[in-house]
This record gives sequence, C-alpha cells and structure tokens, in this order.
Amino acid sequence: MTKIDDTVRRETVYIAVWVLILSAIMQAVFLVAGKWDLSVLIGNILAAICAVLNFLLMGITVQKAVEKEQKDAAQMMKFSQTSRIFMQFAFAAVGVLFFNPIASLLPLFFPRIAITFRPFLGKKDEKKAEE
Repeated sequence: MTKIDDTVRRETVYIAVWVLILSAIMQAVFLVAGKWDLSVLIGNILAAICAVLNFLLMGITVQKAVEKEQKDAAQMMKFSQTSRIFMQFAFAAVGVLFFNPIASLLPLFFPRIAITFRPFLGKKDEKKAEE
C-alpha cells in the first residue's frame, strides 16, 4: 500500500471540515424547523462519510495515476469514477430508504461547495506561506 500524499491528506481534511460545518448547519436548520429526529442525524452521518470517502478515494487514485502511462492512467481514473459512483449510489439508497432522504442526499453535495470556496481561501494560505 502506498503512502497517502500530504496534498491528498491536506485537501481531504479541508473537505472533511467543510462537510462537518455544513452538516452542523443542516442539523440546526432541521432542528429550528421542528423536523429533526434521529433519522436526520444518522442519514447525515452516513452521507458525510460517503462524501469524504469519495473525495479521499479520488485523491488516492489521482496520486497513483500520475505514476502510470497516460493510457493506463485514463483507464484507472474511469474505473475509479465508476466505482465511486456506485459507492455513492449504494450509500444514498440506504440513506433514502432507511433514514431522512434530504439529510441522506444533501451532504453528498457539500464537497462541491467546499471546492467552490477553495480558491478564495487558498489565496490566504499562499500569502501566509510567502511571509
């Protein structure tokens, strides 16, 4: 097993922190709306784990693909993407069937929100590194 690159680890932690923050906000919204129950919490946890795991697996795949020939790397990325989509579908199906559907699906989109804000937050990190 290869060591996880520092960049993959750092970016996965970044995604995990955003997923945690957005999950807490979602829990608060359910609570304020009077719709909170245990199925919201469990569905949220399940989807949050899936979202972070998906990002981590993508990062590991990219890390390994960089070391391969272009054709092999492309095949590896396609296989990884297909596998991760099936994983997300399985997690989402369990969440929707047994827990709160909104809380089981919404966190799957939280990494996209985190990625959207990354360029703005990355500039602060670059300025600190230069000083």
